[in-house]
This record gives sequence, C-alpha cells and structure tokens, in this order.
Amino acid sequence: MQLSEFAYHLPKELIAQYPLERRDASRLLVLNRENAEVTHRNFTDITDYLEEKDLLVVNDTQVLPARLIGKKETGGKVDCLLLKKKTGSDFSVLLKPSRLKPGQRINFNGGSLQATVIDRNTLRFDSADADYIYEKGLIPLPPYIKREPSEEDFYRYQTVFAREPGAVAAPTAGLHFTPDLLSKITAKGVKTVSVTLHINYATFNPVKEDDISRHKMHKEYYRMGKDDFSLVRQRKQSGSKIVCVGTTSARVLETLAGLKVDKRSAGGDYRGYTDLFIYPGYSFKIVDRLLTNFHLPRSTLLMLVSAFAGADNIKRAYAEAIKQGYRFYSYGDAMLII
Repeated sequence: MQLSEFAYHLPKELIAQYPLERRDASRLLVLNRENAEVTHRNFTDITDYLEEKDLLVVNDTQVLPARLIGKKETGGKVDCLLLKKKTGSDFSVLLKPSRLKPGQRINFNGGSLQATVIDRNTLRFDSADADYIYEKGLIPLPPYIKREPSEEDFYRYQTVFAREPGAVAAPTAGLHFTPDLLSKITAKGVKTVSVTLHINYATFNPVKEDDISRHKMHKEYYRMGKDDFSLVRQRKQSGSKIVCVGTTSARVLETLAGLKVDKRSAGGDYRGYTDLFIYPGYSFKIVDRLLTNFHLPRSTLLMLVSAFAGADNIKRAYAEAIKQGYRFYSYGDAMLII
C-alpha cells in the first residue's frame, strides 16, 4: 500500500491541547468492522461492550520525564528528548536543533546538569546517575500540543495503571480509564491483565517510504507474565473476547502469538524487543476488539488500526469523527473497534 492512502485533513482546532477535567468524560466512537456502522457514545458506556469472561489487556508502562530544556554555551536553546540510556553516562537522544557539533557543551536546568554532544543522536552527561538526570526533566508532551507541560501533565499524561517506568510517550487509549470505571468493569466479570511496552521512537517515527511495506520499525522493549499470557490463550480458545487497550497492547499480544522460539526469562515472564509492523494485509491472531485514540495521518498507528478494522472503514469513521467534532490525538476522544 502507498503512504498517501493514509493521509487525511484534520482541522487544527480538533487537536486536543488539554485533557478533559475528568478522564472518563471523553466521547467514544464505536466502529463495527463487520458492517461499518458507527455509533456515538460516552466513554463510560464502554462497559456495554464488555461481557463476563472477556479479557481487558492494558499497557502498564510509565512515561519518564524525558524532556530536557537547555542552552548551548553560545546561548541558543536546545530541546532534548532522552530516548534511552546507552552505557555509562551516554544517552540516545533527539535534539532540536539537530545540527549540533560533536564536542559542544549544553547546560540544562540552569546549569545544574551538563552534557557534551558526542554525535547528532548521543549526549554524554557529566553525571552517570540516570535518576538524577530524569529529575531535571519534564513530561515529553507530543509536538502537536502547542504549550509547555504543566504540573497537571505529570499525572494526566500517565494512565492510572502505569507501573513500569520506561516510556517516552503515553499509551493514550488507557488515559480514559479511572479506578472507579475499572472497578465497574471488574464487577461485570471482566478480568484485566497487563503487558509492558515501553513506547519509544519506534511508535512515532515518521513513515517516509512511499511503499509502506519497506518501512522498518525500531525495536521496543516488551514484557508479559507467563500466567497472564496463558490466561489470554485460555480465554481466546474458550470464545471470550480479548479486548486490547491501545495499539501497544495489541502489538505485544501479536508479537507473542508469532514467536517461533520461547522467549521466557528465568523468572518465567515473556520479554524481549519487538519491531512488529502491522499494516493492512496483516492477519490478527489474538486481538478481538481494540480500544484506541485517533491517530496522526501517515502514522504506523493509523496503519495498525486500518489493518484491524479495514482501511475503508477507518477512513469513513475518521471522516465522521471530524464531522462530529471529536477531539483528536493524545488528549482526545476514543474509538472502540468491535
């Protein structure tokens, strides 16, 4: 398929800049992939689409305060996103501006943290203490949110089930859940299990190939408990629905379904790195229903939901969401594909 097939126009005013006052106050567009029917609901109505013995799968990754604002010694501003620690005090980073010269020094947080440019994607900090470095950071809001992060974002850009630090972006489909709503879901006899996928540059790396099949995903770390994955298999075989909260949860399950060798750790968990790229033509092996937000044009996330629901269905659903004034992207409304 061609990259141009995943383009659409979104009015700027529909890009959510702030979260709603209540997490579960968002709207919910329900898309039936069999007949392309679209239904408009409130997010709290998601309980109507869950049945006893269904399994809800969430991503428990926690977003790191991975954005640092600094200055070059010449005074120019530097925006830094910490992607991952490499060795010693070296970090893989995204820098703006990107054309910094090796050897240049950068002062962060008023000079309390300093680093040297090794190359365009590597910084060497004066401190090797990762916790100390992240203490100086901000929550890395996506670039389409045109404001600086606030104190509120430190908890609103995290899911209520975030447990495992390691992501540089939130699994946004999970942002709509509250403890009360999760309790109501449990009361219906729906069990919730967790996976971990630490979202990094792989998820939001722009697709540049016209032929999308040539796009290469970067690897992202994942983990899932042995017992939890066994439960997924059992529920799947018994006819219960596997409902994934977010594309990241779906990628973990589909990665595990496709493993040719057992990748369990000594402790029994499945863990490793996935570069699974799901786009139309992919045959899902485990996921029955998918809860997701509305995604950017030409993104791998839009391609995944198009693979799950059908590209034409997604195009029609997005057009309807735009017509009805849904809020898009990270702090926006949700879509349930059934």
